Amino acid sequence: MSIFLGVDGGGTKTEFVCIDESGRAVARALTGTTYHLQVGLDEAIARLAQGIDAVSRQIGLPPAVFGYSFFGLPAFGEDAAVDPLLEAACGKLLGHGRYACDNDMVCGWAGSLACADGINLVAGTGSIGYGERQGRKARVGGWGEVFGDEGSAYWIAIQGLNAFTRMSDGRLAEGPLKHVFSRELALGSDLDICARVMGNGAMVRDDIAGLARIVSLAAEEGDRVALSILDRAGVELAAIAGVLRRSLGFAEEESALLSWSGGVLTKQDAVRAALCRELDGHGRFEVIAPRYEPGLGAALYAQKIARERARP
Repeated sequence: MSIFLGVDGGGTKTEFVCIDESGRAVARALTGTTYHLQVGLDEAIARLAQGIDAVSRQIGLPPAVFGYSFFGLPAFGEDAAVDPLLEAACGKLLGHGRYACDNDMVCGWAGSLACADGINLVAGTGSIGYGERQGRKARVGGWGEVFGDEGSAYWIAIQGLNAFTRMSDGRLAEGPLKHVFSRELALGSDLDICARVMGNGAMVRDDIAGLARIVSLAAEEGDRVALSILDRAGVELAAIAGVLRRSLGFAEEESALLSWSGGVLTKQDAVRAALCRELDGHGRFEVIAPRYEPGLGAALYAQKIARERARP
């Protein structure tokens, strides 16, 4: 029986899932993020090795006998120098060439829509949109946290930090958000936030993204600025969906299947509600809850590629 391995490399964690020919998950493992811009190339490869070894041990088979594998890796496709190194490392870890690498956005799409034509929006640590339709593929967003990733947890956190500073010095009317940040970060003074975020032992990307939780708490306490940030996140994600719809060639009267993955859209009802409300202005969409999680989606995509390559 063939075994298919899917690897979903997220900004916070990496999941490894093996499925059999029926699509049943037979092994799972987790490691830390394989985002090489954060942990370095060597560490990313070491974590891939750790996860592959873990699932291999669970099923009692070496990776050399896997039928096909798919690696969805953070930032893959965005660095012509690093991509070949990552791709070669995956082949070395498997011991064969029956595999493919792409951006982790594919895992979210493959899981949420079970590899059906349509669009998936990823809003986790970062954000990106990806879709497939009749063999055409397209991505929108995903430019990284420095000048992109709108609607992501990192983006929400940055908007919240900015609002905190403006409330602190009087450029913005003080609201619950200021007090919630002070409470949750145990700040002695407002300026302490600079050291907490940027000082010795500065927060890394994951840590900053984790501050989105504080914005959500402030929204729950009725802070208008926090509520506006979450609403804008949904608007930004809807814009990504609208461009993807056009890029994939959906006809004006045609409904585009749309789902989501990532913690923001999975856990933040306010962001998801804003997204659905805003989608009306970007064409016809049929919004559905995710069918599977991205890790299983990666394995299903490996199986899909294998079947396509086996056709005459």
